[in-house]
Amino acid sequence: MKVLIIDDEKQLVSALTAIFNKNQITTDCAYDGEEGLEYVLTQLYDVIVLDVMLPKLNGFEVLKKMRQKGISTPVLLLSAKSETADKIEGLETGADDYLTKPFDSRELIARIKALTRRKGAFFGNDLSFGDLVLNTDTHKLSCGNKDISLGSKEYQIMEMLLRNTERIISKDLIIEKVWGFDSEVEYNNVEVYLSFLRRKLTSLSSKVVIRPIRSVGYKLELEND
Repeated sequence: MKVLIIDDEKQLVSALTAIFNKNQITTDCAYDGEEGLEYVLTQLYDVIVLDVMLPKLNGFEVLKKMRQKGISTPVLLLSAKSETADKIEGLETGADDYLTKPFDSRELIARIKALTRRKGAFFGNDLSFGDLVLNTDTHKLSCGNKDISLGSKEYQIMEMLLRNTERIISKDLIIEKVWGFDSEVEYNNVEVYLSFLRRKLTSLSSKVVIRPIRSVGYKLELEND
């Protein structure tokens, strides 16, 4: 699981990072609203932990902009404000949960896990969508009683698609995550690996398809009967 922390209190960010690492959760950190929004728009996360009082853009503004962009990643708002009106504003702006400071680290982790379950992500060994299940330990993709092993790059692409079923994944993002930010790999390479995955979905008799969204990217969809 990967979490983005957006908070200008560096000591708190350091403490949160340690808590998450202890629970096998990797983190990225941003210290103002503009930097945080840039991370949100260019990276993939399972949950975003977002402070309300931030320099440059406050948490509500960051949240509003990401929702306007169609990014549905679960957001846990952190705030020293405990007034009901503040909680209502956060939830109505698009937050999935609201936790006031100070907080118990055990409650924070429990809320993070609850948000990933609500999203349809995973906190274990399997990712699923429709009739597909991807085991993150064995890298096997299964449908019903059939399963097939994925190569390294096939697995990384399928994992990205399964973790972000409500989001269109661009070719640029696939290249950055699978081949690396400085890679000179061409778009055609992405198409080649997607064709491999489509063949494997066909061999599994899955109803899940990798749908190209013209000039935008790809997403998983269920084929109509």
